[in-house]
Amino acid sequence: MAAPKKAAKSPKLTAAGRRSLPASDFALPNKKPSVKGAKGDYPIDTPGRARDALSRAATNATPAQKSTVRKNVSKKYPNMKVSQTGKKK
Repeated sequence: MAAPKKAAKSPKLTAAGRRSLPASDFALPNKKPSVKGAKGDYPIDTPGRARDALSRAATNATPAQKSTVRKNVSKKYPNMKVSQTGKKK
């Protein structure tokens, strides 16, 4: 049996790199307009960061924020599986 493929690791995102990302590369819009250079929460500029945004939102976000993160990730990466965990059928 072959070993499963490892996902490509996203390059490290520095503070300067995060500030240089356009607002469209974040799953949630900026909620702190007073912070200079802040454009949003949960960067989704790479598939790896999009998966991480889904994971972190599932742990830390409100239900409305989770829905927004899932919607934005699935819009940017239509081939990525985005599940709605925690919902009862």
